[in-house]
Amino acid sequence: MKRETFERDGAERWQRLAQLLDARDARVASIPEFPVLYRRVCQDLALARSRRYGADLEERLNGLALRGRNLLYARRGSPLQRVRDFVAAGFPRQVRALRGSLWTACAVFLVPFLLFLVLAWLAPTAIESVLDPDTMRSFEQMYDPEVARRQLGRESADDFTMFGFYVFNNVGIAFRTFASGALFGLGSLFFLGFNGLYLGAVAGYLSTQQMGSTLWPFVIGHGSFELTGIVLSGQAGLHLGHALLAPGRRKRSQALREAGRASGVIVLGAGIMLVLAAVIEAFWSSSGVPVAVKFTVGGLLWAAVIGYLVFGGRVRANRAD
Repeated sequence: MKRETFERDGAERWQRLAQLLDARDARVASIPEFPVLYRRVCQDLALARSRRYGADLEERLNGLALRGRNLLYARRGSPLQRVRDFVAAGFPRQVRALRGSLWTACAVFLVPFLLFLVLAWLAPTAIESVLDPDTMRSFEQMYDPEVARRQLGRESADDFTMFGFYVFNNVGIAFRTFASGALFGLGSLFFLGFNGLYLGAVAGYLSTQQMGSTLWPFVIGHGSFELTGIVLSGQAGLHLGHALLAPGRRKRSQALREAGRASGVIVLGAGIMLVLAAVIEAFWSSSGVPVAVKFTVGGLLWAAVIGYLVFGGRVRANRAD
């Protein structure tokens, strides 16, 4: 069956399910046709994936399936259960469902990061186009190994003060990266690329100044949650932009609403990751724990984050993922 025929056959039930979900009424789950429509959409999603009808169609059907599942099973669990379901399955599944936007966000962030990390060694003058002398001196003072008593990466010795600062800073960056995606994705591309470029320049510059021994043990722990949270915020913004640029057979307003719901799940999960990053950065990263321990813990945290996003929720994948 061609994709056009598949979409034509399913359009009516997909639209009907979307209408029921848009009603935002929990009683909808009690309507006899609702679970029937939900199961049919799950079947359609499985067919679309097996026949490779396209990521845009898969994302649309996956969004309907996830929303349907959330409404259908919402009354079967307590609020705590729903939070646990979101963290354990809903969030990582949604990240994987928008894999096209995910890989784009990763590339836009990582390419300039790695480029300037290398340029710091091969062409040091290139760093001067990103970091001015005052900024360089500020980072040198912050990560100077010769300073006897330092508070790495921070301006206050109080952990709780810095925790609040890190939350505000991290969430601000993530919000700009996500919300600017409404500019047809261009804003998200800019902030992802700029943050990758800037962080790569800083890391490369400090490494060439023999300050990597203080920088890398400090950032490796919280970086797993912080950098991932920023990239995921960009992923959500790019998905919004794609809905505006390529709504398909849907009205642009409808495409934006559906993309907004899917992106909202990712942004909420990314926000949780950024708060965790702030906790680690404030109470662990600048501590006097041996460097070997920090690298070990940091490596385990990176493995845990990647494993969570890759495998989280797959046990229940036969329902909606």
